[in-house]
Amino acid sequence: MTTSAIRKKLMTYIAEADEKKVMGMYMLFEEEIEREKGFKLTDGDIRILDDEREKHVNGKTKSYHWSQAKRIIRGKGKL
Repeated sequence: MTTSAIRKKLMTYIAEADEKKVMGMYMLFEEEIEREKGFKLTDGDIRILDDEREKHVNGKTKSYHWSQAKRIIRGKGKL
C-alpha cells in the first residue's frame, strides 16, 4: 500500500473514530506534532545566512561586539 493510500485511510478512520480513540492517537503523536510547530529555516534562509557568514569571515562586512550591538539597537550608538 502506498503512503498516500495509508494517509487517506488514516484520515477517514480519524474522521469517524470516537473521541476516546482520537484523544489516544493525539497523545501518541503530541510531542512530534508540537515539535513540528517549532522554528524552521527555509533553504533560502540558510543560503542567506551562509552568504552573510562568508562575507563576515572574509572581512567584507563589519562586525560588532554584543555590547556595541545593544547600544546601536537601543539608539545610543553609531553604525
